[in-house]
Amino acid sequence: MNKVTEIVLAEDEPSLGQIIKESLDTRGFKVHLAQNGEEAYKIYKNIHPKLLVLDVMMPKKDGFTLAKEIRLEDETIPIIFLTAKSQTQDVVEGFTIGGNDYLKKPFSMEELIVRINNLLNRTAFQQNSEVIAIGEYTFDFPRQILSFKGSDQKLTHRESHLLFHLIKNKNQILDRSLILKKLWGDDDFFNGRSMDVFITKLRKKLQQDSSIEIINVRGYGYKLVC
Repeated sequence: MNKVTEIVLAEDEPSLGQIIKESLDTRGFKVHLAQNGEEAYKIYKNIHPKLLVLDVMMPKKDGFTLAKEIRLEDETIPIIFLTAKSQTQDVVEGFTIGGNDYLKKPFSMEELIVRINNLLNRTAFQQNSEVIAIGEYTFDFPRQILSFKGSDQKLTHRESHLLFHLIKNKNQILDRSLILKKLWGDDDFFNGRSMDVFITKLRKKLQQDSSIEIINVRGYGYKLVC
């Protein structure tokens, strides 16, 4: 693994949390351990991990509540629940609110690692093969092609990534500073002007569907409305 995969682990049993963390750290992951839901959420916001492992029963904020909040911001990040609960309705609730997997205590570390790797591989495949519908357009992100009723437009690398993030945050504000740092490396004035130019280009490329609009939310960023 060339790049360390960051994971947030929320587990209120200190000894179990440390065992899981140490086991995953030795397998090439970087685990950020929290002992309650509020702490886990703060870590999640700060580091933007690749995956979350959440104990269901935690103080301050339980795993289900935390998952619901995270799903409002990110619909795709993999979430694994850890729980001593075994009743069917608890399992159903976990999947209903957006969990991807559910591991009942006690469990083996090997099983947890296999499930983590399966979810990460599945997510990578979905991201690399994604064709997204936006209004009457389809957007082939890996191929950088925007299509409208059979007519294709080839996008640049940066146009593609900017449009991808706008679509993923559809009808929500895409934070200007965050996207500048992510795609341009810095949120200085000149990069900001450059992004404004790219936004103008994307507006022109999407103008054939009048239901699509990229709105400038002054002082905050942009919003793709569809």
